[in-house]
Amino acid sequence: MFNVGKVAIIGGGSWATAIAKIVVTHTHHIGWYMRREDRIEDFRRLGHNPAYLASARFDVDEIFFSSDINRIVQAYDTLVYVTPSPYLKNHLKKLKTGLREKFVVTAIKGVVPEENLVCSEYFHQVFDVPYENLACIGGPSHAEEVALERLSYLTVGCKDLEKACAFTDVLTSDFIKTKTSSDVVGIEYSSVLKNVYAIAAGICNGLKYGDNFQAVLMSNAVQEMNRFLTAVYPIERNIYDSVYLGDLLVTGYSNFSRNRTFGTMIGKGYSVKSAQIEMEMIAEGYFGTKCMKEINRHMHVNMPILDAVYNILYERINPQIEIKLLTDSFR
Repeated sequence: MFNVGKVAIIGGGSWATAIAKIVVTHTHHIGWYMRREDRIEDFRRLGHNPAYLASARFDVDEIFFSSDINRIVQAYDTLVYVTPSPYLKNHLKKLKTGLREKFVVTAIKGVVPEENLVCSEYFHQVFDVPYENLACIGGPSHAEEVALERLSYLTVGCKDLEKACAFTDVLTSDFIKTKTSSDVVGIEYSSVLKNVYAIAAGICNGLKYGDNFQAVLMSNAVQEMNRFLTAVYPIERNIYDSVYLGDLLVTGYSNFSRNRTFGTMIGKGYSVKSAQIEMEMIAEGYFGTKCMKEINRHMHVNMPILDAVYNILYERINPQIEIKLLTDSFR
């Protein structure tokens, strides 16, 4: 029977904080890598993350903090990576410790820029982590609601379902329901695409399109997602499962969604740069849009929503014009 051993969190943002709270409740000990020593000092003093989810309180005696990623990686068996995808490579460049024998879990809803690889593929190709030692966390799960202990459903994906089941044991609680899947790549790509579609939903919201159209947009988005997943990784999957459709819906509709918020600002006339500055948080879908566009240049899947968001964000096409063209393609 697989044992996850000692668990460490890599990352200091809101989703990292929410996952840390879930895990430490079960294990009563975690390692936690945060890049900034001043944040660690404030966390120890306050008993909560000073920058994110202040309502999530921790017993800091149950946490071994370090700003040295090698120290954490050496000491822990299961490593849960929860850093924004654009910064993952820079964190991993500091590694002098091998990852091959570790159980690596990615909770990163993005593609590694320049490499254009989902995170499990990146860990496999660059760090030689076997597929059976790679897992991902997916599903509709805003960090803010998890921190408030509102009922949420998570899916753990891993080629080795025994290991996926073992990891669900440190996540499951009264307010976290879990299940397993072998569709790691499908979950990761859907996690990227739903951010792109949430930006589209936000743009339409900013342009004053109503709920009727938003429903049509989401209907077309799930079809577009299914076409891409079938092309990139053709296995039998139910696109209406919560890890695919559910995650898309919550990201496209919720006020907690930073990607929807970012899109709304673009629809209202903000430039990309001004929207990013005002948000002060990363909208993963901005980076994911460019990566997915580049990946699809090789896949040649019909993806009009992705193309529209790319044109608005990167080609600086007027959102009103681009979305009108998109609406004309829907039926």
